[in-house]
Amino acid sequence: MLQHPDPARVRLDRWLWAARFFRTRAAAAGAIDGGKVRVNGARAKRSRLLAPGDLVEVRLGPYTHQVVVRALSERRGPPAVAARLYEETAQSREGRERVALQLETAHILWLSERRERPTKRDRRRLERFRKGRGESR
Repeated sequence: MLQHPDPARVRLDRWLWAARFFRTRAAAAGAIDGGKVRVNGARAKRSRLLAPGDLVEVRLGPYTHQVVVRALSERRGPPAVAARLYEETAQSREGRERVALQLETAHILWLSERRERPTKRDRRRLERFRKGRGESR
């Protein structure tokens, strides 16, 4: 197995997987290639080496997580260990809570307007929205 020249640095895709932002390294790599991950304000490649103190922004669905790298790991461990790899910024936390409230409010308003059950088409649209793909038509 090849070692990095600097053991105090880890590839971005491996770190995102180890920090449990994504279930697989392939999903992490896809998000990075798709421009959903930024490091220190700039778009990054999967091979970008992270160091403690880097600011990583990850867009997952309607939410954007801004985290500061606190520790490095190339190995995926339990969630409690993964949570110690980063620290979420207060601004990020407030933004995620605001978006969650907006989504919840929109859902309540949508349900209050309708008296019948959602149709199959409505359920599919809701599912697409929840996954972050948005409306197709």
